[in-house]
Amino acid sequence: MHENSPGSRAPEQSSPRPVSEHDRGTARSTGGAGTDSPGPSLLERVRSAVRTRHYSPRTEEAYVGWVRRFVRFHGRRHPAELGVGEVRRFLSALAVGQGVSASTQSQALSAILFLYREVLGRPLSRIDGVVRAKRPKRLPVVLSRSEVARVLKQIDGTPQLVAALLYGSGLRLLEAVSLRVKDVDFRDARLLVRGGKGDRDRVTVLPTGLATPLQQHLRRVRRLHARDIARGAGRVALPGALGRKYPGAGREWGWQWVFPATKLYTDARTGERRRHHLHESAVQRAVREGVLRAGITQRASCHTFRHSFATHLLEAGYDIRTVQELLGHRDVRPTMIYTHVLNRGARAVVSPLDQAATGEPGG
Repeated sequence: MHENSPGSRAPEQSSPRPVSEHDRGTARSTGGAGTDSPGPSLLERVRSAVRTRHYSPRTEEAYVGWVRRFVRFHGRRHPAELGVGEVRRFLSALAVGQGVSASTQSQALSAILFLYREVLGRPLSRIDGVVRAKRPKRLPVVLSRSEVARVLKQIDGTPQLVAALLYGSGLRLLEAVSLRVKDVDFRDARLLVRGGKGDRDRVTVLPTGLATPLQQHLRRVRRLHARDIARGAGRVALPGALGRKYPGAGREWGWQWVFPATKLYTDARTGERRRHHLHESAVQRAVREGVLRAGITQRASCHTFRHSFATHLLEAGYDIRTVQELLGHRDVRPTMIYTHVLNRGARAVVSPLDQAATGEPGG
């Protein structure tokens, strides 16, 4: 594990810079205790750095959480007093003592590298000798077309429409529930996914079979939006600084969520009455119950629909690069895992026991 920084590499951090009283105060504040430090706390600085770079709210919470755990692991010492050796011990302890997954360990490393590079202004040098968490090789759960249809039949209302988009468009759950009205293109039968994983935009297919139910759904949403405006609400949160640049955009129809939440909330910063998008847990719960009612024994989830989307496209003869683009994968390697669960391979092999029973030799 290492970080390749464009500037000069820092040494092993054996001689860290002197730590100011302000820095000591910010480190104490990560533990949740009050501090009379005159400036922002370390965690506030992390949040500010994350937001300045337009990372997602989930990334913000994850990075803040890992910085907090890193500081507590080392007795609440300020990270400016620590270096590569302490980072190595923390990451190794995650794998050895806590048995975290490889992806969790990688996320912790990314958060700490971000802390030193973007907040403290001291990019770390190579971090060698970390005990790596094991990365198990597991094939994704994929449902057959008939199994997908059985599950969808057991789900009702808005969660059913969201689940159908997960399978029909290959969306991640958060991408589906955070769709904006303006990003649904009925004319060209496509969806524009804004700020997907890795903050990348992409275009994917809008199933023609969902056009009519989705249009009917949007007519109901528009009536809800009109009622919200009549009550002095009707705003949604906008990405980045768009809310400041275009103050009225938050009430425009095009920016509204395709799948709005059932209740309004009050924004703590502005005091505005807003409506968030449908929470992922509502869809997850509906899909989980639908899987059980459909009699599916596999551990299928919302993400299983995305796996099934990719696998079924490859089965239908679409090339892997096309599937990669529709899924929004940075490169083709993550997409290639679906070639291992196509309806061939082991299914195309005739067992020698069956050959003996029929008297026919294998190919």
